[in-house]
Amino acid sequence: QAQLVESGGGSVQAGGSLRLSCAASGSSYGTNCMGWFRQAPGKAREGVATLYTPRGWTSYTDSVKGRFTISQDNAKNTLYLQMNSLEPEDTAMYYCAATRRACSLSSPFDYWGQGTQVTVSS
Repeated sequence: QAQLVESGGGSVQAGGSLRLSCAASGSSYGTNCMGWFRQAPGKAREGVATLYTPRGWTSYTDSVKGRFTISQDNAKNTLYLQMNSLEPEDTAMYYCAATRRACSLSSPFDYWGQGTQVTVSS
């Protein structure tokens, strides 16, 4: 079973940047898709970005396109989410996830981290 641990969250002013990291360990055999999700208080969880790891293909939800970048460092077994031009609407708990299924923001993901909080002030 894969274990995922997020870090890098924090508080930042609007227009600032943060880089989230997700360290993967344990058995990740067959998990060819990694993703970042977020959930704001009182709102449903939202898919932010996915990465099909064998090919490096990425997808993003419309609200973060051009501002966020998902990437991986295979040598470090680490997934990243570079977040630029942050807006107060980006405030949420951010989760890293992995799945063996189709790599899509709408797919069910099998493994989840504990989350890291991102707060953007105006």
